Amino acid sequence: MALHTLLIELGTEELPPKSLKLLTESFKAGIVDELSKRDFSFEEVFAYGAPRRLALRLTKCQRVQADKELEKRGPAVSAAFDANGEPTKAAAGWARANGIDVSQAQRLVTDKGEWLLHKARVPGLRLDDVIEDVINKALKQLPIPKAMRWGTSDAEFIRPVHTLCLMYGSEILPATVLNIAASNQCSGHRFHGDHRFTLSDADSYEAQLHSQYVIADYEKRMRAIEQQLQAQSSALGLRADYDQTLLEEISSLVEWPVVLEAKFEARFLQVPKEALIYTMKDDQKYVPLLSENGELSETFLFVCNIESKDPSQVIAGNEKVIRPRLADAEFFFESDKKTTLAEKAEKLNDILFQKSLGSIADKSKRVANITQIIGKLMHVDDATLSYAKRAAYLAKADLVSNMVMEFTSVQGIMGRHYAQHDGEADEVAVAIEEQYLPRFANDTLPQSQVGLLLSLAEKLDTLVGIFGVNLIPKGDKDPFALRRSAIGILRMLVTFDVDLNIQSLVESVTEQFAQLLTNKETSEQVSAFLFDRCKPFYADQGISADIVNSVMAVQTSGSFSDINKRVLAVSEFARSQNASSLVAANKRVANILNKNAISFDDIQPIDEALLEQTEEKVLFSAYTLTQASLSGSTNELDHSQALVELSALKEPLDAFFDKVMIMADDEAVKHNRICLIANVRRLFLSVADISVLNI
Repeated sequence: MALHTLLIELGTEELPPKSLKLLTESFKAGIVDELSKRDFSFEEVFAYGAPRRLALRLTKCQRVQADKELEKRGPAVSAAFDANGEPTKAAAGWARANGIDVSQAQRLVTDKGEWLLHKARVPGLRLDDVIEDVINKALKQLPIPKAMRWGTSDAEFIRPVHTLCLMYGSEILPATVLNIAASNQCSGHRFHGDHRFTLSDADSYEAQLHSQYVIADYEKRMRAIEQQLQAQSSALGLRADYDQTLLEEISSLVEWPVVLEAKFEARFLQVPKEALIYTMKDDQKYVPLLSENGELSETFLFVCNIESKDPSQVIAGNEKVIRPRLADAEFFFESDKKTTLAEKAEKLNDILFQKSLGSIADKSKRVANITQIIGKLMHVDDATLSYAKRAAYLAKADLVSNMVMEFTSVQGIMGRHYAQHDGEADEVAVAIEEQYLPRFANDTLPQSQVGLLLSLAEKLDTLVGIFGVNLIPKGDKDPFALRRSAIGILRMLVTFDVDLNIQSLVESVTEQFAQLLTNKETSEQVSAFLFDRCKPFYADQGISADIVNSVMAVQTSGSFSDINKRVLAVSEFARSQNASSLVAANKRVANILNKNAISFDDIQPIDEALLEQTEEKVLFSAYTLTQASLSGSTNELDHSQALVELSALKEPLDAFFDKVMIMADDEAVKHNRICLIANVRRLFLSVADISVLNI
């Protein structure tokens, strides 16, 4: 039987742009999963998502399942017949259930006995008979937070559905989904295409839609937009300012993208560019243009959904739309400059941070104190401490500004602009913006020392405070983004090699809350929470959890800087030729110590007089030399060099385990040998517990 392409298209009203990409991917996953469960094979899968359609095309899709041969085992022969050789009730009932007579049953003989057996050939199901159920189940799995109804139908979907195009090759498959009967009808572009057109066959879906001014493929549409943006911005000698999120959202709004160029009045450039960019991107989905040095241009690009005969009319309309938004930003900025940040900060007493932890002003005071604690531990100069204290006082003042209340994502950024307008020190202004860094994974870190202090202090205050009132993140619920803050703290301490004891630092921060905290285990829980971020942090760098575990098993400094040095050293060691043998030896030593219930506190100095065999004498000599060499390496925190030195123990350790009987009859010799390998292991533990490595 020839294999043809299966096409499924739901024709809808405009789908939510922020959800379209996810809906497209989920629809594909659902259909593929349901068909696979039913053993329908297919070759390639093409998913389509556009504002007014969700579709899927599967090439060389099987129309009829392969026949199946089922084997149904019955009762054991010994229980299937009575003494007279007549079928028992059990055998007769089994045969009846399978539609046969007992005499028609075959026999299954195994080394465990003999059973009745019925082999039945079950004809494969037709795609025509199951496709409706497949689509319905796939639709139920879509991530739709709130469904809607339309007209007099009781069907529910994220938006009204008007067509169901369901074809196998050039045939229409029979099905009714969401009260809509399958057909070969699709909708063209809302303005350029036909209201309805007939699809000739499943394979021509994409081409016929293109002739109807619809680019159905989500990725192709996105690439078409990006190519136009790049071409037009390059022609202007400017750079298009967009990210993947904006590109996806624009692609979710248009079916036939056409990029046009527009302008706004140059006077608006007196407003901080971040506010203008925010309103262009977030409110209007426009693409700002930047010069080589990052200055905003009054020219911008936008993507429309029509190929207009008179583009000037479309451009004028969009310029008219953006003008009042920019005028609002201009008004807010000028209004905000009439009061200083210090005057705005006085209003923070009236804004609640968290009901048990006081106002934003209370938080600012704590953060100011925490910057001083961290700064002194980092041995920064007095001027930096002073700037950090001033920055902490002003850090949240822009939250009460008109600009930030209207454009929330520019908090901190506007604080910097207002601080500069007020004549505050540049160190203070920059730190106000940098307090929020990093805002997300791989975001920029604070580059100034004052900004680093402020960012660390702000995040630590939030972590300790929220844990202190028992609002600890659970599962995927993390309303205060504490995991993100913890990763940010880790990144900053590691990147800038800040050697601070986390437990001590967290205890100092906890003291700033006085009697506000109800959780008596706050310090311990916050410290553990921070250390727990190590695994995901290093996983993003391709470093496995067992390497992190090997370091966390021995780390005593409580410093992320030290942990990082050890992790990188162990990661490098794990790739070396000697690693496998040394890990195995350490595991063997650990097992011996555990079996004999020996701790390091029980280990005595090695008695050289009790060393009998050449191999243990050689190991002792190598141990002595390595111990002397390591006294410099580990003290200087050169963990990589320490592991190189320890690798010299590979051959004597291997020879020792091959030739020496540790559990000697002489108790003194036995204990001395255990002490020898235990002391060797203790050397390894000066860097990490490599016995937990999976190599």
